[in-house]
Amino acid sequence: MKISDLFIMGLRNLSRRKARTALTVIGVIIGTISIVVMVSIGVGMNKNYESQVMELGSLTTITVERHAPILDKDGNYVDMKEQSMDDTLVEKIKGIKHVRAVSPVISKSAMLSSGKYENYIQIMAMDSSTYADFDFPALTSGSYPTDENNKVLVLGAEIPNNFYDPRSRRWEPTTVDMDKDKVIFRFGYEYMPEESKKQFSMTVTDYSIMEKTDNWQFDGVVYMDIGYFESLYKKYASSLKTEDRKKALKSLETYERIQISVDNVKNLDKVQNEIKEMGYQPTSLGTFLKPMQETSKMLQMVLGGIGAISMLVSAINIANTMVMSIYERTKEIGIMKVLGCFIKDIKKLFLFEAGIIGLMGGIIGIILSYITSWGINKFGQPLFKSLFSGNYMYNMDNTKFSVIPLWLPFVAAGIAIVIGLVSGYYPARRATKISAIEAMKTDG
Repeated sequence: MKISDLFIMGLRNLSRRKARTALTVIGVIIGTISIVVMVSIGVGMNKNYESQVMELGSLTTITVERHAPILDKDGNYVDMKEQSMDDTLVEKIKGIKHVRAVSPVISKSAMLSSGKYENYIQIMAMDSSTYADFDFPALTSGSYPTDENNKVLVLGAEIPNNFYDPRSRRWEPTTVDMDKDKVIFRFGYEYMPEESKKQFSMTVTDYSIMEKTDNWQFDGVVYMDIGYFESLYKKYASSLKTEDRKKALKSLETYERIQISVDNVKNLDKVQNEIKEMGYQPTSLGTFLKPMQETSKMLQMVLGGIGAISMLVSAINIANTMVMSIYERTKEIGIMKVLGCFIKDIKKLFLFEAGIIGLMGGIIGIILSYITSWGINKFGQPLFKSLFSGNYMYNMDNTKFSVIPLWLPFVAAGIAIVIGLVSGYYPARRATKISAIEAMKTDG
């Protein structure tokens, strides 16, 4: 039997029993929708967890804080300890395998002012030669510090937009044009008396602005080369009273944190374990993301299992339909055998019909899955807000709750076809064992 003959006969047999075929196909459609939508919800959760964690920083960055939390084996907070942070530790960490870059960090408060407007900022002083290793964003203007010129202030994208009038009762942010307006830089008010505020200041002339990233680590911070920062801070300290000057200078002797860039997120745990063996307590966003991903994977398995149950029910329906078809077409099978039709062709015919049912149900189910996914993302926020109301890491604004990855429709279609073929195998095998003589005696 030619493939074309098989195709024509199979479609003709299915079309003769339109109602039964349609009901069986609907079962496959429901099973396909269940698998695609359920898995897509799990994938959506996983992507949302990852994107929200990445808004806080890079997944390949490890931080060693001077004041580090002590956690038990279950990750629960126990106590806080102060860790010694100096250049010796920086050099030790640089020697760890898979470490791409290491930079000490000093963080201080400061202020930018332009006319009557002010902007309180956070300075992050780092080794500017490591900026690229920590995946700093591109610049909209200016350039990053270099060995030849390290006196560049690197402004986050939101810095020029957050100036305000301190005399106003309402906080109304104002944008300052850094090119046209004169901007004055001053350090914060940790020790500075009123007279020193006037004595220490610097006009900002050499600066650059980073692209907006929706990442607080870049958008709302001003970065400086640590060497240039220390020279400015010492000038600032010299304008203080003796006691305050000693405190200010002493704050430069130890770093507040050390940031480590790892070459690959897969090596994050290895590097963190080596730092722990040195007696330090490192932290990373990857540490927080891992349990969230495990929860998401578990949910995907549960949701996928629910979809699989629906597909199992549809498989039983296909098998039932094909068995009923054999009883109704017993005489037809006998005639095919008498005419010399090969046994394998009879089996192929029934397997083809079962496979077509699975294929049609799979294709229609995938199309409806995309529509269902759109509806979940459009109208599902109230439901998901109630489900995840206690999870502070799960922000519902502009969230896609259902994400269908490219591979999922192909997998779902493949499952639907395989389910059809497997379900049709027993009926097809049974059809080949019908006696031609007995079949010819059958009415119908």
